[in-house]
Amino acid sequence: MSRAVLSLGSNLGDRIDYLRLAVDGLRDVLVAVSSVYETAPWGVTDQPDFLNAVCVVDDPERDHWAWLRTAQELERRAERVRERRWGPRTLDVDVVTVDDVRSDHPELLLPHPGTHERATVLIPWLEIDPDAEVPGRGRADELLAALPGDDRAGVRLRGDLVL
Repeated sequence: MSRAVLSLGSNLGDRIDYLRLAVDGLRDVLVAVSSVYETAPWGVTDQPDFLNAVCVVDDPERDHWAWLRTAQELERRAERVRERRWGPRTLDVDVVTVDDVRSDHPELLLPHPGTHERATVLIPWLEIDPDAEVPGRGRADELLAALPGDDRAGVRLRGDLVL
């Protein structure tokens, strides 16, 4: 092991700085990082828009649990507070996939639930890995094409922001 795909999101404070904090914390294992995209909130919609990006990381010393601990540590550094599910956050780091690992453990569901139906993850992921696949679900490009046009259009490239 292990190559992982991590989804980054922020909708509180200096959103781009929180995404940069995450990317900087991954520099030693970073394979690729997408552009920054802006999206409306999902789930709880009465909150600010998100900035999102996706990273591909690789470290033969880390398994899927180590990637979860890495994600949690990055969120801790960003002083994330969990007040409500899908609520606003300084930084959200989701472990999307780790190699072909499948997990139904309540603390680490892999692939990350809903990945196959979230343009906010699929679009930036495909930017850096055009052959991406969601384990058990199929090719990311086919999954994205099957989503409603409004979902795809709601993911806006922020070319003025760079990680």
